[in-house]
Amino acid sequence: MKDEWQTKALGNVCEFVRGPFGGSLKKSVFVEDGFAVYEQQHAIYNQFEAIRYFIDETKFREMQRFELRPNDLIMSCSGTMGKVAIVPGKIRQGIINQALLKLTPSDKISPQFLKYWMDSTSFQDSLKDQSGGVAIQNVASVSILKEIKISLPPLPEQQRIVGTLDEAFAGIATAKANAENNLQNARALPDNCLQFIINKYRESWTVKRLNQIADSISTGPFGTMLHKSDYVTDGIPLVNPMNIVDSSIVPSSRMMVSEETRDNLSAYILKAGDVVIGRRGELGRCALVTDREAGWLCGTGSFFVRLSAVMDGDFFVSLFGSEQVKARLNSDAVGATMSSLNHGILNNLLLPVPPIKVQRQIIANIHALRSETQSLESLYQQKLAALDELKKSLLHQAFNGQL
Repeated sequence: MKDEWQTKALGNVCEFVRGPFGGSLKKSVFVEDGFAVYEQQHAIYNQFEAIRYFIDETKFREMQRFELRPNDLIMSCSGTMGKVAIVPGKIRQGIINQALLKLTPSDKISPQFLKYWMDSTSFQDSLKDQSGGVAIQNVASVSILKEIKISLPPLPEQQRIVGTLDEAFAGIATAKANAENNLQNARALPDNCLQFIINKYRESWTVKRLNQIADSISTGPFGTMLHKSDYVTDGIPLVNPMNIVDSSIVPSSRMMVSEETRDNLSAYILKAGDVVIGRRGELGRCALVTDREAGWLCGTGSFFVRLSAVMDGDFFVSLFGSEQVKARLNSDAVGATMSSLNHGILNNLLLPVPPIKVQRQIIANIHALRSETQSLESLYQQKLAALDELKKSLLHQAFNGQL
């Protein structure tokens, strides 16, 4: 720290106001329109436009101590703790709720400098230490926060540091956006490649309904056939839509049945080579049953399909999960609150069916491409992590007089 810097208690350079106790803002006082009530979401997402709750003028005047003004800072105080935002110049007049802390900087400290300092590892670690790892729950905790020490340079130096950080963080934000875009493109590449191949060659391929390329299409057991009392913690896994993740089957220890229950529902036992399809919710979810899952039980929320010899299981899973097929399923789905598939929709789903050798060659190429893109994904994820570490390092340097 440089000689001209001074160490101050946080309470000496800004005013603290903890949000009102919950009893002061009961649901009964909210009105359809009026003065805004700002919540944690406004600190967490650094936005002040989306307002869910309002109070009338009488209530606002009663609680004017909690009013937000431009250049105040707000900090989230429970759950997602320690997120900070600066109040912009033009916001809807209003107050903070009980989950926020308001800080009003004095003329000794720049609001932007204070915001950057509160984002730093130094302050965030102090916050966690003083809070015992839990949410700030009462005003007494605020008195402790006021004693946290901040190293404070003269105002011109604060402004220089803020300018340097603004420029550096703008560059980091651009680099992160590019890396995130590249990451999304890498993840989408195998599916885009499959779609390109299908679009290019589909006119020369046979198009068939699903019931023409499947030996059977079956629904899982009805709810009356399987009760909560049948579930055990160590047994045979059920495969419901929630267990279909990224074209793989992920079992849940809370959704298992005994071997006896499984055997009583023998018509729904899965075999290697079956394809399990989610019947409701996010449509297009499916997975190929491997030797590992053979003998598991299809759940009530799923279909299972036994394909004929004209369709490769891996090719079907990639095809069924493609954006084009998902769009068709969502268009045909039934249900007002949750999209669902039925036998009629699946039976009549039209799919391109290239020769089986072509299917397997396409899938071999897609798998090879997916392996390469996984390396790219890892590279971009490492870059994103490095950019986050760079931000932390810059903040550390800034508040130790090294920037």
